Amino acid sequence: MARIGIVGLGNWGTALAKVWGSTGHSVMGWTIEEEVYASITSTGINEKYLPGEVLDNVEATMDLATICDASEILVLSLPSGVVLSVLDDVIPHLRPSHAILDLAKGLAPETEDEPFISAVMEKKLAAAKCANPVFVMTGPTIAPEVARGVSTIALIAAHDRTMARRMADRLTTKTLKLHPADDPLGAELWGAFKNPIALACGMVDGLGNSAGDNLKAALVTAGFQEGQRLLPALGAKPETSSSAAGIGDLYVTSTSPSSRNRTLGEMIGTGLSLEEALGKMHMVAEGVRAARMFLSRAAILGISTPFLHALCDLLDGGIEVDEAIDRMIETGN
Repeated sequence: MARIGIVGLGNWGTALAKVWGSTGHSVMGWTIEEEVYASITSTGINEKYLPGEVLDNVEATMDLATICDASEILVLSLPSGVVLSVLDDVIPHLRPSHAILDLAKGLAPETEDEPFISAVMEKKLAAAKCANPVFVMTGPTIAPEVARGVSTIALIAAHDRTMARRMADRLTTKTLKLHPADDPLGAELWGAFKNPIALACGMVDGLGNSAGDNLKAALVTAGFQEGQRLLPALGAKPETSSSAAGIGDLYVTSTSPSSRNRTLGEMIGTGLSLEEALGKMHMVAEGVRAARMFLSRAAILGISTPFLHALCDLLDGGIEVDEAIDRMIETGN
């Protein structure tokens, strides 16, 4: 059994804590939120992010040194906007034996020299003279379903497929099946790119009877095609688009009622502004940030991305939902 430290106890980190803890692994979770720490410590349940799910073999802490000392695998389950700053705080506590599993997906802030989160992580580790391996985990993983024990497939990706296989074998459970892959960049990019598409699909749900599944399918088609053009230019292997990290993750995030990005889009589709919709979310939906950052990277590369352009025009308040959807579906063929 492994000693797993989960840095970040949102709904995804908590779901993994439940699955791995119930399998017999020793799990500790770190949180910056006092209410989450108190809830898990007193009741064994994360009432804020995963109510009703009892966490067996799971401890909580608010101290990074403690979780690093207790763990051999450090799982970074944090929003993409904060994961790199938390890594800076983790690095002084790393041992050479620590493996790092990154659940954040996609593009790093433009203030970083490297464009991708996993690449920035590797650069930060190298600068600190740390040789710890970095793995990326992504795929169609709706957290409440994983916590309930619904059969789920995801990818563990690393530059070395043999290392990815070993990590996948260690963390696979009866219900969480992890497959090895050797395209961590592609897995990371598709894991981020699917969020803007899911946001757009949620808008269709928000429109109610004036829209439907036909329109949602057109949006998925157009968005997926745009990803197939853009992401290989950013370094993804073309075949990753057809994997669990690509079309698999895109499907579930675009259709599941539990998807945060689809839910945010649904609220916008009902007529709420972006700011109003975000104010009703207590979990981070990455699609807004991802859409803007992919649009920026595409412009640098000189690649036309009309789907993203229409979505960002809507998010910035320049056009209405109906016009944005019309423009997005016109990009597919």
